[in-house]
Amino acid sequence: MIQVLIADDHPIEREGLKQVIARDIDMTVVGEAINGQEVLDKVYAQSVDVVVMDFAMPGRSCLDVLKELKRDRPKLPVLILSMYPENELAPRVLKAGAAGYMTKESAPKELVQAIRKIHRGGKYVSAALADKLVSNFATNANRMPHEELSDREYQVLIMIASGKSMQDIAKELVLSVKTVRTYRDRILEKMQVANVVELTHYALQHELIGARDGGS
Repeated sequence: MIQVLIADDHPIEREGLKQVIARDIDMTVVGEAINGQEVLDKVYAQSVDVVVMDFAMPGRSCLDVLKELKRDRPKLPVLILSMYPENELAPRVLKAGAAGYMTKESAPKELVQAIRKIHRGGKYVSAALADKLVSNFATNANRMPHEELSDREYQVLIMIASGKSMQDIAKELVLSVKTVRTYRDRILEKMQVANVVELTHYALQHELIGARDGGS
């Protein structure tokens, strides 16, 4: 029996994941978490075979949690679910230690297949992303400006480009508004863009966010 820990701060999303997993006779949900710290606490306190975790949760960032799990539980596979396009986010979370990445729009059957694959020790990404990763490796493509950002800066970039206010970002990340503004200014400088409008345009152009996330 594959023991799965699911992590998402939205009750409806967690319930949906539980229902999908419950349909499979050799999988069971052994715990739920609503933020990154709860993920770590439950992994350390109980037996877990696979973690299915939302990328955007309040408190400790997904990337921070992945790095800690990679250090302390290197054999524990983590599947990241996200509403954001996989093109740029997936390589970053895989580098941080995730065993797989899939968008929340993926079919339920795909979720079960992904859990099975990473539990066996494999990696799970879509066929399109796999082709892109191979192509990037083969061509040794030059790094884009957003690839020079730190993990926290990248997270704030995605949230800003998705239309979230400084106050909302501060609340989700448990930071002060002043700190978030410092991140914003640093991102604008590193990306060499003048303002948030240009930053959002860049994110849309490079498919860091979906068109519906970037607002009007």
